[in-house]
Amino acid sequence: QVKLVESGGGSVQAGGSLRLSCAASGYTYEKSCTGWFRQAPGKEREKVAFIGSDGTTTYGDSLVGRFTISKDNAENIYSLQMDDLKVEDTAMYFCAASLWRECPPVVRPSQFSYWGQGTQVTVSS
Repeated sequence: QVKLVESGGGSVQAGGSLRLSCAASGYTYEKSCTGWFRQAPGKEREKVAFIGSDGTTTYGDSLVGRFTISKDNAENIYSLQMDDLKVEDTAMYFCAASLWRECPPVVRPSQFSYWGQGTQVTVSS
């Protein structure tokens, strides 16, 4: 049984940083596309950052340079470093894992088979 567990969410002031992590059991990150989505109240789930088995990364619009995704294959954990956070980054963040080896050119939630329970990130002004 696959289980993804996020950690690291919380509250921070604008300009601050947070680091989210996602630990997996029953699943190996090394060989698959994994990443993060987020969803704010009243909005659709949107892509944040993704990393493929070859280490190729993709980011959502306006997040490049502020967010960085990485993975530790030995520990089977991947992380999202979020810097220079803005109020509009406030959302529930979900880690997700797919059965694809590489991330598709256009990432959609329906392409991911496994999801964490979510961790809240709140950025205040």
